[in-house]
Amino acid sequence: MAIVLGDNRYGKAETRLVRVVRDGARHELRDLTVSVALAGDLAASHTDGDNSGVLPTDTQKNTVYAFAGRYGVGAIEDFALRLARHFVDTQPSIHQARVSIVEHGWQRLGPHSFQHSGAETRTATVTCDADGAWVVSGVADLVLLNSTGSEFVGFVKDEYTTLPEAKDRILATAVSARWRHAAASSSDWDESFRGARELLVASFVDTYSRSLQQTLYAMGHRLLEGRPELAEVRLAMPNRHHLLVDLAPFGLANPNEVFVATDRPYGLIEGTVVRDDAPPPGLAWW
Repeated sequence: MAIVLGDNRYGKAETRLVRVVRDGARHELRDLTVSVALAGDLAASHTDGDNSGVLPTDTQKNTVYAFAGRYGVGAIEDFALRLARHFVDTQPSIHQARVSIVEHGWQRLGPHSFQHSGAETRTATVTCDADGAWVVSGVADLVLLNSTGSEFVGFVKDEYTTLPEAKDRILATAVSARWRHAAASSSDWDESFRGARELLVASFVDTYSRSLQQTLYAMGHRLLEGRPELAEVRLAMPNRHHLLVDLAPFGLANPNEVFVATDRPYGLIEGTVVRDDAPPPGLAWW
């Protein structure tokens, strides 16, 4: 009885690519997850440990970023075809390349501001005891992004600091906000929620950010200023880092256009903005 190697493939899965087209004041945003799978004369890599026909998966990832920088993205079908044909045409051992792309939708909010489509949820918590009731409304996973209008400079530096100062960066976050109503009654809870959410988003769009902390406070301040029925708001805002890809090894400049979106680790900024004349809650609600 013979034992042989069956069908096989290998590749780089889920390369996160964000491409910003900075054509004047109005930016275009493309957010992709790209997966590559290659097949061909690769049996020796499995049976003998012979890597002479293996294109490293790290090279495949670099190719995705380099092609985005050199050619742009365009339709994801065209981008996938360009990549797949490249791998087959340039690698003698590769006979088949499969490139799968998921494009993540963003809704435009302004010239350089965007909201992630379909991510958020609405929340409500009601607490009652013998003394009364407290109503807390909120939103979770409201993913927002500004492709410019954000910096982070002047921070503390010590012997362990490697983070460079950034005078023009992508600012992205997934807002979780909970706001306490001053009274446990409302003529229209839905209208209150819609208005509160709109103020949070508008403040994110309008604020030139010198830190995510500053943006958090601006959002909370705008919310309480515009919604007198609310007593306080508590916000948790992770910093969803978008790191500039170094395209210099491929002979390409990267003028703040091609990024890798990372999910961890991340900075987490939390804070409370309170109306100073608001009645306190009967118990902790955070």
